[in-house]
Amino acid sequence: MDNNQVVERELNWDDQIVQEGNEFIVIPAGIYDFKVIKFERSRFNGSDKMPACNQAVLQLEVNSTLGKTILLEKLFLHSKSEWKLSEFFTCIGQKKKGEPLKMNWTLVPGAVGRAEIEINKYKDKNGNERTNNKVKKYLPKEQDTTPMTNPTFQSGTF
Repeated sequence: MDNNQVVERELNWDDQIVQEGNEFIVIPAGIYDFKVIKFERSRFNGSDKMPACNQAVLQLEVNSTLGKTILLEKLFLHSKSEWKLSEFFTCIGQKKKGEPLKMNWTLVPGAVGRAEIEINKYKDKNGNERTNNKVKKYLPKEQDTTPMTNPTFQSGTF
């Protein structure tokens, strides 16, 4: 096991705690390499734009000159967003453009890719304006020659 990998576990009521919160960093918009550090199966309850469906909740680790940040991304398993699933699986090298793919979710954790990251503005539940990062577009493996914004590592260094 990787020495830097944290093993998740349930805490007891009287356990000693050490880990503190990570500082949230909003990185500049640009092209970045990422690594999928976590994948969870979930259920989306539906909205005005998307019916209820399964969803993949991904944690993407991105390094920039400002530091490391984690992006939370959700992929809806619905025909309305099949294009986004294709874009993601092409990005991590599982899908070839123009060919069908049976999604293999067991290969998603640890997968690396490149994406165009944007700054997202939103209002929180209290009406306060906030910003975070989100993936604007997953880039296919063939576009790996695109220069990164604020590069601090290459795809092979994960």
